[in-house]
Amino acid sequence: MNKFIVVDQPKSWHFLEENAKIISAKDYLTNPSYASLKNARVFNLCKNFSYQSKGYYVSLLAEARGHSPLPTVKNLVDLRALKLVKIVSEEFDDLIQQSLKNIKSREFVLSIYFGQNVAQKYKDLSAMIHRHFQIPFLRVKFNYTHKWHIQQIKAIGGSDIPEDHQESLKLFAQQYFSKKRYDTARPSKAMYDLAILVKEGDVAPPSNAKAIKKFIEIAEKMHFYVEVVTPKDLSRLSSFDALLIRQSTEVMNEAYAFARKAQQENIAIVDEPDAILKCCNKVFMAEALEIAGIAAPKTKIVHQENIQAVLDYIPLPCVLKSPDSTFSFGVKKATTVEEYHSLVKDMLKTSELIIAQEFCPSDYDWRIGMLDGVPFYACRYYMAKGHWQIYNWDAKDKDDQDGNADCLPIEKVPKPILEAAIKATKIMGKGLFGIDIKEINGKALVIEINDNPNIDAGVEDAYYGDEIYIKILEALIKRLNEK
Repeated sequence: MNKFIVVDQPKSWHFLEENAKIISAKDYLTNPSYASLKNARVFNLCKNFSYQSKGYYVSLLAEARGHSPLPTVKNLVDLRALKLVKIVSEEFDDLIQQSLKNIKSREFVLSIYFGQNVAQKYKDLSAMIHRHFQIPFLRVKFNYTHKWHIQQIKAIGGSDIPEDHQESLKLFAQQYFSKKRYDTARPSKAMYDLAILVKEGDVAPPSNAKAIKKFIEIAEKMHFYVEVVTPKDLSRLSSFDALLIRQSTEVMNEAYAFARKAQQENIAIVDEPDAILKCCNKVFMAEALEIAGIAAPKTKIVHQENIQAVLDYIPLPCVLKSPDSTFSFGVKKATTVEEYHSLVKDMLKTSELIIAQEFCPSDYDWRIGMLDGVPFYACRYYMAKGHWQIYNWDAKDKDDQDGNADCLPIEKVPKPILEAAIKATKIMGKGLFGIDIKEINGKALVIEINDNPNIDAGVEDAYYGDEIYIKILEALIKRLNEK
């Protein structure tokens, strides 16, 4: 295999010419002859590995070209996540404590060049850290509380190495590049990296804090490394293998951007951006249910030309829905002709089309959880106190904002309800969905199909327990294996 050492200033590294070809980062990134090379290994010694820097792109393009880079982009991203650094370092915590036990101060800085330190007594620790992070030059800051911890770890450039270390650096470099094999860390117990998207302050989060904790605990037992990410972490998504969206979804919010980026980068997702696009639009849903012949309350698409005519088909009171309404936001009830016209006028200011639907009062709505076409939980959501919907966001008392719920085994669900849920899911394809159904005079009427349905600890998991989380995580593993 041909070795290439990519640096910012090739002249500074001429002493390694016997070991490998020295080329500049600029040449590697811009010269088309390097893109077509086969059987190559790239050693990236750039001084800056920050996101979208030359050093970052050298490793990124090397991976795209099949040039087996060291470090990889994943190594670079891992280094910026202190939480991950700490998790990785737990695997060799005993070595950290043993190596630093004689240090009297409460802080210690370890410089690592090609897996070595100028002091022989830190040889094993330096090699172990390098093996896990694969960065050529590292500066690791430790602090001591009741034991030694890694406080900071960062990549440094050749210009950051002190003058009295330069001779050792050259020796370490020659030893490193004369090797035929390069050690990497043995895979930890984590087989996949999973990002769970959660938004702080989400008005209607699809999972409560206890459920997120459950997802993390169970995923780790299933050999995922798990990190809860926020909307600001979109640029880091490419460092993960799988994405679980647990933020409320809308076409114009961050959840869709995450789903779309995951799809583009071939990351396993629950759920796909198409599911968000379709389920978040009630106009699409009304049309799709009708075409599929699925029973639903009487529904009409309302526009400027048919406002009055809709009342000839749908009697008052009727329900009016904005196309992208979720969790009962943007859903209104018109009880008089005057109220109907007033609400329609306001709603058509923000959308060319809205939905008018027959009002079908009931004590509760069925919610059938569907995962890749198979029902895996069943709940009955009762109406909020003194209200006609499950959610009453105008309630003064927070406890009255939503109604009670009960959870029961799939086999106890009335057959028409289950059949309607399965049929409705076929419209959407593979994914995680919650089908809302009303049972009126023994007939199942599909109210809507929800992407990203609630998985709350104490509600949707009340009957099947951990199995709910396991099935969702298994679906992600299946997607990963398919990829």
